[in-house]
Amino acid sequence: MAAETIPQSGDHAAEASAVGLPQLDLSTWTSQIFWLALTFAVLYFALSRFILPNLRNTLANRSDRIADDLDSATRMKVEAEEAEKAFEESLRSARAKAANVAESTRQSLDAEIQSELDAADADAEREADIAEARIREIKTAALSNIDAVASDVAGTIVSQLTGKTVTKAALTAALNKA
Repeated sequence: MAAETIPQSGDHAAEASAVGLPQLDLSTWTSQIFWLALTFAVLYFALSRFILPNLRNTLANRSDRIADDLDSATRMKVEAEEAEKAFEESLRSARAKAANVAESTRQSLDAEIQSELDAADADAEREADIAEARIREIKTAALSNIDAVASDVAGTIVSQLTGKTVTKAALTAALNKA
């Protein structure tokens, strides 16, 4: 496609090609400067009265909010550190109490075990004394009957060996001599 040109009327085409760029035409500079100053003044007025105060307020609010958040964070950090210290102290205290309870429980159990051992030892000693007394009684009874048993056995042995019967008085007298 070839570039199309728009036909212009003869007067306008000649005038446009003779002038060049309109912003460089010195005859229009005063109106351009006027419109530039008017546009700048309107924009400056609009920015200074409406837009910039809102931006300043927004930035100030953000700055205040950030400062408040930082203050709040600092305060919360201090509170958290204090809470951590209190927690550590209560944990230390609880551990000390638990150690004391464990130690006192151990001591009371040791004392209870010792008292039960002492009671068991006393019972065992009592039982041993009773058993020893019973053994002594049995031994005494056995020793008191030994003379009668010895005389019976001696009488039986003499009668079987010699065929004679011996009186108890004679056997007792013979055993007492021996």
